[in-house]
Amino acid sequence: MTFPDAIAAYAEKLHATIGDAHHVASPLGAWLVLALAAPAATGHVRRSLESVLGEPADAAAARAGELLEHPHPAVASAAALWTREDVRTPTLRAWEDGLSAAVERGAVPSPEGADHWAADRTRGLIERFPLTVGPETLLVLASALATDVSWRVPFTTAPAASLGGPWGGRVTTVLHASTAHEASIVSTPEAGDVAVHVVRSSDAEPLLVTSVIAAPSVPAAAVFRAAHRIAIDGPVADRSLFDLPLGEGHAWTLTEETAPTLAPDGRDQRCLATLPAWSARSRHDLLRDRRTGFGDAVAALAPLLPPQRDGVGADAVQSARADYSRVGFRAAAVTAIAMRAGAPRPRPGVRRTAHLRFGRPYAVVAVVGGQAGPWHRVPVFSAWVAEPVDA
Repeated sequence: MTFPDAIAAYAEKLHATIGDAHHVASPLGAWLVLALAAPAATGHVRRSLESVLGEPADAAAARAGELLEHPHPAVASAAALWTREDVRTPTLRAWEDGLSAAVERGAVPSPEGADHWAADRTRGLIERFPLTVGPETLLVLASALATDVSWRVPFTTAPAASLGGPWGGRVTTVLHASTAHEASIVSTPEAGDVAVHVVRSSDAEPLLVTSVIAAPSVPAAAVFRAAHRIAIDGPVADRSLFDLPLGEGHAWTLTEETAPTLAPDGRDQRCLATLPAWSARSRHDLLRDRRTGFGDAVAALAPLLPPQRDGVGADAVQSARADYSRVGFRAAAVTAIAMRAGAPRPRPGVRRTAHLRFGRPYAVVAVVGGQAGPWHRVPVFSAWVAEPVDA
């Protein structure tokens, strides 16, 4: 299994735990934290983490270090390990010594210091650290990823009526793709015939953001699998428009007209794309479901700490945001796991989750392009878009 495929496999697990409400996440950001924690694990916990990571613990930690040591121009990346001085046992120090030098070290910061780290490492996109740190915090392991890119060729705008469907009544203006964008209809084993749109950032080593929409009956998990495969593998064989019936498809209208063409067989074809702009803000409890691997990470890190009178509790959370607009794409995520003194406390009971299903939700995957290297074709952010916004 290649590394991009391992991230795609982890993304499937993570998005399955989140569900099909409107959201954005960074499976890579969560994977980095698990990979850094993995060398601390032993026995069945280590084997479980390795299954989640898709490779041996030491190899995953080394790969995480390589990504952090050689950041991609389009993606800001960082990781930090903060510990309280009185809990720095020999086993904890030995695990820490094995981590990449790119992992920042230090004492557990104040809440304001943690917020500053999150904002600074995400170019101001995540203003608050996802977890509260305080005197009871023993250890924090965190990652941060951010991108803020402009499209090589911006969208134009169009009236929402051109989008069609229920979403056409939800917004007034939508995005219309230039023919310089990549648009096609593709047959996939996971989701059948899907419509695909790919837009590239203007960077020399670009970020490629791929949108994939399937028939309404196709489960979100299958759409994500198809979207990750298309985004990672690059160009795939398109369906010939002459093999499809004229009229309405599940996400397209196919027409035919007489027109001049340079095609050798006299049959010219093109795909145009209209998409909504979208924005998402999400907070994910990573300990809610064992499939995320963070329960195993807690089990790996807990033995590194000295016994606490009231036991050791843990929290693991990711905060993520993304904005997809006429001119570009920006996204960020901070993932953190915190070990603290004291028995586990109830978490706040309020969660903001959008359950608006007004049209045709679709999957979005952002991967790194450019030259071959540790970041090449690695999925960085992915989203399930169910709420359009005005362009």
